[in-house]
Amino acid sequence: MISWNPALARRHLRTLHDFSDEEMMQLVDLALALKARKDSGVRGDLLRRRNIALVFEKSSTRTRNSCVVAAQDEGGNAQYLGHETHFGHKESVKDSARVLGRLYDGILFRGFRQDTVEQLAKWSGVPVWNGLTDESHPTQILADLMTLRQRFGDIRGRKLVYMGDGRNNVANSLMAGCAKAGVNYVNCTPGQLLPDPELVARATAIAAKNGSTVTVECDPAVAVRGADALYTDVWVSMGEEAKTAERIAMLRPYQVNMDLCRATGNLGSGLVFLHCLPAFHDSETEVSKDTGAQEVTDEVFESDFSAVWDEAENRMHTIKALFVSAIGDPAAGA
Repeated sequence: MISWNPALARRHLRTLHDFSDEEMMQLVDLALALKARKDSGVRGDLLRRRNIALVFEKSSTRTRNSCVVAAQDEGGNAQYLGHETHFGHKESVKDSARVLGRLYDGILFRGFRQDTVEQLAKWSGVPVWNGLTDESHPTQILADLMTLRQRFGDIRGRKLVYMGDGRNNVANSLMAGCAKAGVNYVNCTPGQLLPDPELVARATAIAAKNGSTVTVECDPAVAVRGADALYTDVWVSMGEEAKTAERIAMLRPYQVNMDLCRATGNLGSGLVFLHCLPAFHDSETEVSKDTGAQEVTDEVFESDFSAVWDEAENRMHTIKALFVSAIGDPAAGA
């Protein structure tokens, strides 16, 4: 029997702060239950006759496919809406939201401006989920927390260190998610890329309530001591390609390699590596063919302690949990 908190019905996910700390972890628990049911060979009807619009301004592998499979697994339909629509161009976001809300049961947006998510939530009349904006990436962090739960069980008191661009959307959302989950979070980044102090202050206050800490540290060797998890992201976010050479030079000391993993003191004792993907860990992509490995070496990326493929799969399970909790049919939970 799959069940969930009825208070999650018709809820938006604009940022992780739309959910209480307990509700966020309830979503992770629901994702774990849905994965276990799928692994047993059972498919359900929790989303039967539910239609979900996927409004994408940015390209995607994990988010788009996770949404499609998540909906189909539970008898629903996810319709991809890319650049062929009038959304935000010939027609305002407000007007498009009111149209889509009449046709669909929920909307997942992946794009640039956080304000677009806010407008969709305000005007559509249906649940809206943030699949990525320039400011926030909450669906990714739900998958990250699920992956940590799979590896460690109880994750409260564990230490996660994020290495790289300390003010990007993943770093900001990961900081909030760890604080809400009671995970000790360290943002290890150069002084030029420090996170917004207001975001740090908010996360620090939340972490204190949950018995954990939020730290910003510029020295990689200091940051990683005692880490249970190392996390990194690409050094150049979408839309910042002109800064590639500058970022590579700035962030090279923050590369996750085997020396850094050894410096945790936990290599071989449960250390886990995480990456939201795509990753430039070799010379096999157009982006990395001239630079080689960037934010992580191939040796770490392909190691036994790398959980990147579990993490990628968990995007689907956690997105499914979002869909089910907001618009699912509890009567079909058997």
